[in-house]
Amino acid sequence: MGCVHGKCCSRYPSPSDSDSKDNGEVTSRKNRHLITQRALEHVAVPPHNYTLQYCFLTQRGYYPDDPDKGNQDSFCIKTKLQGNPNIHFFGVFDGHGQFGTECSNFAKDRLVEILANDPTLADDPVQAYNSACMTTNLELHDSEIDDSMSGTTAITVLVIGDTLYVANVGDSRAVIAVKDEDRILAKDLSHDQTPFRKDECERVKECGARVLSASQVEGFGDPDIQSWGDEETHGGDPPRLWVQDGMYPGTAFTRSVGDRIAENIGVIADPEVSTIQLTPNHLFFIVASDGVFEFLSSQAVVDRAARYSDPRDACSVIAGESYKLWLDHENRTDDITIIISSAGATDRRTHRSSKGTDSPVSRRNVEVIS
Repeated sequence: MGCVHGKCCSRYPSPSDSDSKDNGEVTSRKNRHLITQRALEHVAVPPHNYTLQYCFLTQRGYYPDDPDKGNQDSFCIKTKLQGNPNIHFFGVFDGHGQFGTECSNFAKDRLVEILANDPTLADDPVQAYNSACMTTNLELHDSEIDDSMSGTTAITVLVIGDTLYVANVGDSRAVIAVKDEDRILAKDLSHDQTPFRKDECERVKECGARVLSASQVEGFGDPDIQSWGDEETHGGDPPRLWVQDGMYPGTAFTRSVGDRIAENIGVIADPEVSTIQLTPNHLFFIVASDGVFEFLSSQAVVDRAARYSDPRDACSVIAGESYKLWLDHENRTDDITIIISSAGATDRRTHRSSKGTDSPVSRRNVEVIS
């Protein structure tokens, strides 16, 4: 949802490659997908005898009141980090505010670069992640980019051997598909950092934030009512963060990179990091901006992805449906970015889903362990 002053304030544009992609490999023009115009990409993880298969799609939102507005999402896929075939990086960055594009591009470049140059990365990835996010935030403050009322969220997955590390700053999301007998279930690998979360709401209030919906701050709702339900049913007018004596910055998230003014009321760049280890029970993971999850639940996104044997088809369908749902509810859409990746052994097999179509199943997959 983002900042009330920017991020969320042809009907179906074609997806773009974006400058953000950096995987260190040349993509063949053969076997390009009709819609995404990308080949399905792979990278081997020899020490653990599996291959990461991945694809991505990003597209600009529809902004009738701002037809020249660019895509503020960016993303980064960097394989063989530090020259190590055991380490791979996937990240989505959702910019917001007047200089959101510059902020998201800065963050996607610097975060992975800092990780790549951290000698402790393989030994202590959690600490490396924390340090990289905080350093990226400080460097953005010190850059020529005006991040006083602009910034970016960051949802990233670091694959180290048979373990995944998911770092979240903001309200984009990572989710994994879990095979449970004859069902495929969605399990969130990150938790949206918004005032809907009681712990985050209380934290920013202690830092001096007023937490009110836009209608409340404009005098159309009782400011003493500090219950907003949940994001799925009350996302149209979410609780936002405001300074005590003004009607800004209006952020609908409680953590981000940048947003220098919002830092004064508790918006921080500290990531929440979860650890996931490869096991036989899961199918694929998805990393996406909240342009995908605004009107689709994690389960709905996984359901749609599981119907397709080619993840590029899944990317296209999810992006298209997200776009349509935005226009069903509002007169514009958000930018949409999605990465889908699976970790499969070399003798991968297919599983007949409950929908009757083949979906990829790998013998080595992932499970949240903390």
